[in-house]
Amino acid sequence: MTSTSNKVRGSRIVAAAVLAPALFLSACGSPAPETGGGGGAEGGEGGTLSIATGGTGGVYYPLGGGFATVIRENVEGYDATVQETNASVDNMLLIQSGAAQLALAVGDVVADAVEGVNDFESGALEICSLGNVYNNFLQPISVEGTGIQTVEDMQGKVVSVGAPGSATEVAAIRTLEAAGLDPETDIERRQLGVAETVAALRDGTIDAGFWSGGLPTGALIDLAADGDMVLIPIGEYAAPMAEEYGEYYVEQEIPAETYEGQTEAISVIASPNILVAASSMDEQLQEDITTALFENKEQLVQVHPAAEEMDPATAGDVPFVETCPGAQAYFDQAG
Repeated sequence: MTSTSNKVRGSRIVAAAVLAPALFLSACGSPAPETGGGGGAEGGEGGTLSIATGGTGGVYYPLGGGFATVIRENVEGYDATVQETNASVDNMLLIQSGAAQLALAVGDVVADAVEGVNDFESGALEICSLGNVYNNFLQPISVEGTGIQTVEDMQGKVVSVGAPGSATEVAAIRTLEAAGLDPETDIERRQLGVAETVAALRDGTIDAGFWSGGLPTGALIDLAADGDMVLIPIGEYAAPMAEEYGEYYVEQEIPAETYEGQTEAISVIASPNILVAASSMDEQLQEDITTALFENKEQLVQVHPAAEEMDPATAGDVPFVETCPGAQAYFDQAG
């Protein structure tokens, strides 16, 4: 394995607040990926890797920008760009089509893609994991004055379940059902990304919304600053959802003071976020990417604190999708 230290090129990120705008421009403004077919990412011949992320108000997009910078600086012969998407479901389809070579996705969606069910009934995807990066927290939110304190209180209300083709949508629908609500008839359903959900809560066009993302999420930081955001506890539904769908749903708390005005920990549902590649990706490239990302964790933490959870000792422990052989080689050595 080539060491990370002799492949580092260029400068490191020293302050996310200063460099984030430039990061996004450099990560997102490059030409379309040149990989595909029998070369590039599959053949390990160099080129540009496209990373499918999510909306700009969430965690995938800035963290994906950090991934792009680390790859550009540490994986010899490769550049990387970021795609803004509707997140997990879209991202798996982009991997399948070859329009992206790397993608972030939540565990339930990755499991569905591997099994070829729900949004992937046309056929199972040949994908593998470059590691569990951090946990997503399903964060149902409302504002004071709506009277919504529980999921059951959403009955008859206008509720955003997340953007179409997102893991938020999948988990939100399952949570509503676990609470005894029919997402088609018991709520007036909207499908908005996190930034649009926050805007709609502010202008009163929705009563509540769901968001699945890392802690803290930028758009929710902004909403909490208004002083009237309400986080809705849903941890009680983790066990029945895990029993019905899979072990990628667990009860976990959003720590107190994560958001302004949040004085108590809130029990919600957490799911692992997986960095996914096509199984056909060159094994040495898998190893080089995994090594670069996990060995430059502190650089990524400066982009978003969710990266603090990156741990090579546990990143390969993903029971519902095969770990890419190249990634496993790094985890075995690092662990």
